[in-house]
Amino acid sequence: MSHTGLSRRKVLISGAGVAGPALAFWLNRHGFAVTVVEKAGTPRGGGYPVDVRGTALEVVRRMGILPRLRDAHIDLRRLTFLDGDGSEVASLDPHTVTGGVAGRDLEVRRGDLTAALHAAVRDDVEFLFNDSVDTLDQSGRGVDVTFRGGGRRTFDMVFGADGLHSRTRELLFGPEQQFHRYLGYCFAGFTMRNTFGLSRETVMWNDPGRAAALYAVDDEDDVHALLNFAHPDPPFEAFRNPEAQRDLVAAVFADAGWEVPGMLAALRGADDLFFDAVSQIRMPRWSGGRVALVGDAAYAPSFLTGQGSSLALVGSYMLAGSLAGRDHGAGFAAYEHDTRGFVTLNQGQVGKGDATLFPTTALALEQRNDMLRNLSAMPSTEERPAHSALTLPAFTPLT
Repeated sequence: MSHTGLSRRKVLISGAGVAGPALAFWLNRHGFAVTVVEKAGTPRGGGYPVDVRGTALEVVRRMGILPRLRDAHIDLRRLTFLDGDGSEVASLDPHTVTGGVAGRDLEVRRGDLTAALHAAVRDDVEFLFNDSVDTLDQSGRGVDVTFRGGGRRTFDMVFGADGLHSRTRELLFGPEQQFHRYLGYCFAGFTMRNTFGLSRETVMWNDPGRAAALYAVDDEDDVHALLNFAHPDPPFEAFRNPEAQRDLVAAVFADAGWEVPGMLAALRGADDLFFDAVSQIRMPRWSGGRVALVGDAAYAPSFLTGQGSSLALVGSYMLAGSLAGRDHGAGFAAYEHDTRGFVTLNQGQVGKGDATLFPTTALALEQRNDMLRNLSAMPSTEERPAHSALTLPAFTPLT
């Protein structure tokens, strides 16, 4: 098919986090008429800092937002590990542990990344905030969508960029549990007052199966707090119940030392609590008919890999480019064929970092601490090969 024959296909993207606006940007470039629906009232700010590495750096460079993200880069200077009694185990350059490359990789607040993505596309596509997809009904001519707000529209294609607990994926493929690969941990993240004198550093306390971290982005009044713990099964009953989440975390850390009692007190009053299981989404295919998934909805790698945002950015670029000049069937097939290897390689990184950050036994913690003491404090100059394992093709945009 020619570009012109497909140039104004109408598409809907569910989700305005990282993958959604990135996909909207590239689909608009390739001549699609794009609508983005987002259940929140505005682009979401805040959130834990995220990494943009490897191939994803080339995506944001091609989008024109690399300078803005460089300005927003968090130059984390130190990562300090503490033992169960609060004594220091090691203080390192963060890149030594994360596999990032000093001076090249980016770490930014998630809200700064989503704001940059939204700004790059907001004038060119339609955003529907405070709404979400209720039902999808596919036919030969398109996808009939009903919205929670009561609207009904028909699109040529629909894309689920709606995260780990994707509603689009559930409507298309059924319950999440069949694709949910639980990695044995849960976490709670929130912000609290920086009464610790921390600046541009992370301090992490561990005892077997539990970790508490304070992450100071700069000299601001708040720090990001993270409480992570091993748990035998995903606590599905807590996922939609914030009080149950607070109770579970408080019970797990009830006897913990260091600054944890104060963190638990702050958790009770936090209005930005984010709780979830540490999980991956692994699917045999990412599309069905005229509907496709991208980012965490299709292949969440978990924060243990540090690659969630990068996979979302790369996947969005590849999906949009694969559809340029192709119908949905051929485009989705090309997207899977050309992107899956990169996704699989990066999901496989999960074994590289979890034992370092979150040992679950006393022996593993002792071995981890010995390893940290022996690590060079020099910044890493070599990234993990998985981060750049895909060379971006040069899709030809219409505009």
